[in-house]
Amino acid sequence: MSNLELDAEALYRSLAEQVKGALAKTDRLAIVGIYSGGAWLAERLAEELKVEERLGFIDVSFYRDDYAEKGLPTSVKPTQIPFEVEGASILLVDDVLYTGRTTRAAINELFDYGRPAKIMLAALVDRGGRELPIAADFVAKTVSVASNQLLVLQRADDGRFTLNVHNA
Repeated sequence: MSNLELDAEALYRSLAEQVKGALAKTDRLAIVGIYSGGAWLAERLAEELKVEERLGFIDVSFYRDDYAEKGLPTSVKPTQIPFEVEGASILLVDDVLYTGRTTRAAINELFDYGRPAKIMLAALVDRGGRELPIAADFVAKTVSVASNQLLVLQRADDGRFTLNVHNA
């Protein structure tokens, strides 16, 4: 465990303010959360932006380029995109941006549903260590975490978020 203190609720509020300020008047805005932490964040953002009918969830397990190395995931959730992707402005939401591979996989999967007008990325935390040229349009905090550590977002029964550092 690290001594890094991260107030996930404060980080969420910061991210939400950035997103609301920039996207309040965006045409055909849709929000897609990447399971699981990104999906939780996306739910709250969609509620605040009043776009619940244009909220989707995506599981990138089978779209990752390291699928063969990681093997079959222990749990796969169904991707749910209940709106027309073609021409939509999509806010893709993830909890932690690290190598960029999850984001790339999510974008590839989104294109299976149509060609969006634009895809923007929101991440609660950017921990650096990119392996692909991907950057978030909205990020609450950039932190340094050792490569042998993980940042794990959790959601309590009351919906509150916590973010913890764990050894891998």
